[in-house]
Amino acid sequence: MQHLEIITQKIYEIRGQKVMLDFDLAELYGTETKRLKEAVKRNINRFPEDFMFELTKNESDSLRSQIATLKNGRGQHSKFLPFAFTEQGIAMLSSILNSEKAIEVNISIIRAFVTFRQFSLSYAELKTRIEEIENQFPDIYKALNYLVDKDKTTSDNKERTKIGY
Repeated sequence: MQHLEIITQKIYEIRGQKVMLDFDLAELYGTETKRLKEAVKRNINRFPEDFMFELTKNESDSLRSQIATLKNGRGQHSKFLPFAFTEQGIAMLSSILNSEKAIEVNISIIRAFVTFRQFSLSYAELKTRIEEIENQFPDIYKALNYLVDKDKTTSDNKERTKIGY
C-alpha cells in the first residue's frame, strides 16, 4: 500500500480532471522527464487532448507554488511547461514505454485512479444519504446545526423550536 500512497500524492486536479504530471511520472518510471516527453512527442497521435494536455504558464506557476517543486539555481527546473496525463493517457503511456518497471508502475497508477473514483462515489452516496436523513428529521437537523453553530449570536439561534423536555 505504500506505493499506492506515493502515487495518490502525485495526482492533482487540473481543469476539472484528475491528472499526473510528466515529471512525477518520469520519477516513478525511473527515467528523465526529457526522455518521457521525447517518447510522447514521437507518438503524439496516441495522446489526444482528453488523454494529455500541456499546462499553461499560469497553471504551472500555481502548481509549483502549491507543491514547492521549484529549486533555486541554474538547471534546477524545466524551462518547458509540464504535460498533464489523465488516466487514459497514463494507460496509453504503457504502450510506448515498454520496460517492466513502466508496466508495473502503470498498473499501480491505474489502481490509484480506481481507488479515487471509488472514494468519490462513496462520498457522493454518503452525502445523498445525509441529505435524505436531514429531510426526514428536520427538527433534529436544526438542533444539530444549533449545537455546531452555538457560538453565533444570530436571532436564528435564539428563536429555534425547542425539542424534548
